[in-house]
Amino acid sequence: MIQELIVTTKNAAGIPHLAPMGVHVHGDEIHILPFRPSTTLANLLETKIAVLNYCDDVRIFAGCLTGRRDWTLNGLVLDGALAHSEVELVRIEDDDTRPTLICKVLKTVNHAPFRGFNRAQFAVLEAAILVSRLKMLSLEKIDSEIAYLKIGLDKTAGERELEAWNWLMDAIETFKKENLQ
Repeated sequence: MIQELIVTTKNAAGIPHLAPMGVHVHGDEIHILPFRPSTTLANLLETKIAVLNYCDDVRIFAGCLTGRRDWTLNGLVLDGALAHSEVELVRIEDDDTRPTLICKVLKTVNHAPFRGFNRAQFAVLEAAILVSRLKMLSLEKIDSEIAYLKIGLDKTAGERELEAWNWLMDAIETFKKENLQ
């Protein structure tokens, strides 16, 4: 199973980093698969710890991908997270492109109830994944997926979802302008 969440790490100097990521859950193990190069990969290799933040504010996912990373942290726990798990790196399955960092959960804390996602939140999460892969996917694929996702967004979005969606659409438009000249 893959869970979409915010992974927070820090380097040896204590500087935190937030990254939206789909982590793989395999029984008691958490597999984190960051692409090379990445700050998340470097930090986890350096400190061996991370926090998995389970949140329903899709602006955080979109914000991390569009340069809006100034979300409040309490240590490595994201303020507003519904829950978090502290994990420790136990082994690495190396790969030139995307190593698998196998972690064990040290502690999980619930902060607030999860009340479910609406279709707009799902649309923003999927659009965020597309934005994270702008250099890997064709523009036709991105445009097609965005058109489909916009249907659910238009039917169920609130202010947060619309704000996050607009950040992501701005990122796609900027990418197109920079790469279609």
